[in-house]
Amino acid sequence: MTRWRAQTNRREFMVGSAALAALGTGLTIQANAGQSTLRESMDEFNIEQQRRRWDLWSLLGDLPWEHQSAPPRLVRSEKHEGYTLERLVLDLNGAEPVPALLLVPDKRQHPAPGLLFIHWHAGMYGLGKEQLLRGTPVQPAYAPVCAEKGLVTLAIDSWCFGERKHEPDGHQGEEDTFKLMLWQGRVLWGMMMFDEFRALTYLASRPEVDATRLGAFGMSMGATKAWWLAGLDPRVRTVMDVCCLTDYESLIAAHGLSGHGVYYFVPSLLKHFDTFQINALTVPRPHLSVNGRKDPLTPPAGVEKIRDKLLPLYRTYGRAEDCRIELFDCAHQELPEMRRQILAWMDKYLITSPGVPGGRPDQASAS
Repeated sequence: MTRWRAQTNRREFMVGSAALAALGTGLTIQANAGQSTLRESMDEFNIEQQRRRWDLWSLLGDLPWEHQSAPPRLVRSEKHEGYTLERLVLDLNGAEPVPALLLVPDKRQHPAPGLLFIHWHAGMYGLGKEQLLRGTPVQPAYAPVCAEKGLVTLAIDSWCFGERKHEPDGHQGEEDTFKLMLWQGRVLWGMMMFDEFRALTYLASRPEVDATRLGAFGMSMGATKAWWLAGLDPRVRTVMDVCCLTDYESLIAAHGLSGHGVYYFVPSLLKHFDTFQINALTVPRPHLSVNGRKDPLTPPAGVEKIRDKLLPLYRTYGRAEDCRIELFDCAHQELPEMRRQILAWMDKYLITSPGVPGGRPDQASAS
């Protein structure tokens, strides 16, 4: 467990030096620049991203960075068709233990890509991480998919959900937690993101996992967490989000704030970031976002606004095809066509590996 302990006490992506803090926020891109000018521009862009990540983390309240995580505790191991499921308790934040599921496919690459599956909200406080196994009425379970594709998959209970639901009335428990944390100098969303960040660290530390191929995926609250995490943490190789790429100003204009729980709100966020600016921290890493045109949580004009701003960045600093932001004729649900795009994205950006022909788990050995 030495690797796990060492990694949890480092913030490799945070630089925060005086030189970075002195950088301006604007970058000048020359359309006809030579190779050296383009390289310099990319270097500046990368440095600016690092500085802005620090800015984003700094809005999330007092976070327990100094907490050194204890080794995980295995509660039990379960054999399922095509995979072994480990029920774990992780020490991520020093405040309360975090129950987790780890899905290890029988057939997988060695090492295998890792996926952080982030559960939704929907007022289903008792569900939490079990969404990976059970699915929901609007999104079939992903456990069989992850097993088939050979993705070592981790899912944790978020604050106030699943085994971390400490009050009979989950809504009241969430509001009480939000209010208490504010008094303590903490932000519920910040503590949620910190747990996902530390969970990714644990996933990367597993001997079965290729730490260079980590993905983040979720729907609704899980979608928002996924694109936030990809912005905050460059270890996320690719992000896939379903039904919650929300432009904040468009949400305000549509009178849609009531559609999101209290967990969603970060003090002073709009003074420093809009949704596009958070997502720009993911460039040039691949990003797939699928959303419903009839979904009040994601006003379609806002989705298009984010897409139209992100694509030029991908063209300049990466590849346009690595950013795909789509709208479908549906509300807050995952359509079969959405899932087909998600699975194809997983194949392209997580499953494919130079070490395994075609990168498919059925061509790798079983453990």
